[in-house]
Amino acid sequence: MLSNHFENGMDMARLAWSRLPHSEDGELDGVGLLSTSSNRNGVESLDYEVIENYAYREEQAQRGKFFVGYNVAVKWFFALLIGIGTGLAAVFINISVENFAGWKFALTFNIIQKSYLAGFLMYILINLALVFSSVYIITHFAPAAAGSGIPEIKGYLNGIDIPGILLFRTLIGKIFGSIGSVGGGLALGKEGPLVHTGACIASLLGQGGSTKYHLSSRWLQGFKSDRDRRDLVTCGCAAGVAAAFRAPVGGVLFALEEVTSWWRSQLMWRVFFTSAVVAVVVRVAMGWCKSGNCGHFGAGGFIIWDISDGQEDYSFEELLPMAVIGIIGGLLGALFNQLTIYVTRWRRNYLHKKGNRVKIYEACLISVLTSVISFGLPLLRNCSPCPDSDPGSEIECPRAPGADGNYVNFYCGKDKEYNDLATIFFNTQDDAIRNLFSAKTIHEFSAKSLLTFLVMFYTLAVVTFGTAVPAGQFVPGIMIGSTYGRLVGIFTVNHYKKLNIDEGTYALLGAASFLGGSMRMTVSLCVIMVEITNNLKLLPLIMLVLLISKAVGDVFNEGLYDEQARLRGIPLLESRPNYVMRKMTAREACGNQKVLSLPRVVKVADAVSILRSNKHNGFPVVDHTRDGEPLVIGLMLRSHLLVLLQSKIDFQHSPLPSHSRSGSGAIRHNFSEFAKPVSSKGISIDDIYLSSEDLEMYIDLAPFLNPSPYVVPEDMSLTKVYNLFRQLGLRHIFVVPRASRVIGVITRKDLLIEEESEDSATMELQSTSRSAT
Repeated sequence: MLSNHFENGMDMARLAWSRLPHSEDGELDGVGLLSTSSNRNGVESLDYEVIENYAYREEQAQRGKFFVGYNVAVKWFFALLIGIGTGLAAVFINISVENFAGWKFALTFNIIQKSYLAGFLMYILINLALVFSSVYIITHFAPAAAGSGIPEIKGYLNGIDIPGILLFRTLIGKIFGSIGSVGGGLALGKEGPLVHTGACIASLLGQGGSTKYHLSSRWLQGFKSDRDRRDLVTCGCAAGVAAAFRAPVGGVLFALEEVTSWWRSQLMWRVFFTSAVVAVVVRVAMGWCKSGNCGHFGAGGFIIWDISDGQEDYSFEELLPMAVIGIIGGLLGALFNQLTIYVTRWRRNYLHKKGNRVKIYEACLISVLTSVISFGLPLLRNCSPCPDSDPGSEIECPRAPGADGNYVNFYCGKDKEYNDLATIFFNTQDDAIRNLFSAKTIHEFSAKSLLTFLVMFYTLAVVTFGTAVPAGQFVPGIMIGSTYGRLVGIFTVNHYKKLNIDEGTYALLGAASFLGGSMRMTVSLCVIMVEITNNLKLLPLIMLVLLISKAVGDVFNEGLYDEQARLRGIPLLESRPNYVMRKMTAREACGNQKVLSLPRVVKVADAVSILRSNKHNGFPVVDHTRDGEPLVIGLMLRSHLLVLLQSKIDFQHSPLPSHSRSGSGAIRHNFSEFAKPVSSKGISIDDIYLSSEDLEMYIDLAPFLNPSPYVVPEDMSLTKVYNLFRQLGLRHIFVVPRASRVIGVITRKDLLIEEESEDSATMELQSTSRSAT
């Protein structure tokens, strides 16, 4: 029965598809292959399209309603596991970073009570040891874990597979490398790496673990296709943002706005559920740590800067300085992107070509430079007297040595003094941002100190971005933006002396403006900022500065992740096609190259020769009508053909189609056998041994090809083809001449399904097709 369905499908193909003209050498002049495949830097496309070959149809026919329900339940179960795994990884990273930083500051403060020079050397050595551990892990164990990982994951969800980015060792390198780089005080954050961490956890769960390190479980191997793994990786990305910022809704919107090229309502629910699980895991962990079980982690550590007790209202006069903050954020964000492009190109072309040793030297040198600046600059500042403390205030001035909070007593001659520059520099980034965002701390920071910190930290962030360590730019961006935001707030307070203005509010707006000007996110970033500050009243202001900063930044360049993806050779399909494509057709995009096709029954020797002579990942399969005219009957993937060559069980002696000889279409393959490993290496033609007898055999490709690939007419505009490619997640499109016949027209009503009866599993389409000849 299934063989009859397959033959009917072949007949439909003969009616629906164009007949192709002959050519002198037997090749197809009228068919083009449009592919996103790129072999630069080992990059390949992913097969997100469902290959509805005979093996797939046979497997689907054997499945009932129970299996469909089971499959849905497994997807939700995996969403739960991804949320728990990502939440635990975030908790582990945060506890480790906070404890390393706490031990570092406590030891340094104890030593500087006796000697500032000895404390200075100890501070440098601890940071150097942590950074060295991070860069050593990356260079010798997990090179794919360097950077934030967001451009690579964005490429993966765009349809590009980059070898190594989702492996187990990449996950380990990302976790422990982030602990070393962030704990070592570099001008970078752990939020971008957490997105990559969540994606790695999701991918590893989908393939059942890691076979190389013998950490696999067969009962977890539920998702083997690129399409299913794509859904899991999307859940992992959202979970990473939710874990990094404790912003579950922001995580969902980040996955929707920034990293994915498509979206489905079914996936929305699972992503939302995963983010909610992460929020619960993080909250439980923080509650457990509040009782003193996590060392220096205590009640803080995770990013949440509550400014609900800050400025409650704003006046019309404040909109001008807030707009200025948005303009500054757009300018500084665009400048940051451009400078990182120059530095990254220089590193790639000159520095990193010299090997891993140079990468280690570079990271260690930047660590020493950062330590010298963060420890040395506060020594050059004069201390300020503590403000008169409010009897009901919980803010202590100065804070106890080694404790977290505002008003750091660092190199001050008197007890009731604090060093405002040390309050920012000599702190973890989370605590420094909390200090900058803090309400009711008017005039804590001088304009000179804020400007000094802005220039130095901005420079350090540009220089540090691109080193061989896991590095995120969310928290450094918040640091930079909150600094100039608070600076604008100081001038606003001095100018509008009668208004109830809080400098911490302007620091928050500055942070949002710089992230908007650099990363060009709007909706997700707005929600994240509201969630991490717990102040919904500031939502309109955050929206205002984000729109202004993004508009200003777009004038100069693209977002940070798009620019970095381009520098790394990741061929992303952007949301909008190039304007030039409006004037081009699909035929023009194919070029003048002849299409390399396969016959329906191919000789093994010919198939091997074709696979060795090129690196194409898809081949049109051509049969002939009774009149001898060529006809495209489907698409054969390279990976599927390699599986057939390796198994050898489908080899036949006759060059005739198998069904015409035996009348049976029985297939001896499971559809899962054609799944490509997540490592993207798969089978190579060089790994397959074929004897001389094997090379004289034949393979009937009809049961294994995709009989319904996407087809477009040759005169379709390239803009339309581009939108199809991106929105459907395609890898190949056939370009054919215009069809000579129309056998029917499908409208919206034809796609409405109604059940015959409640007990029947069969469904019919409302037949409203209209024949046309």
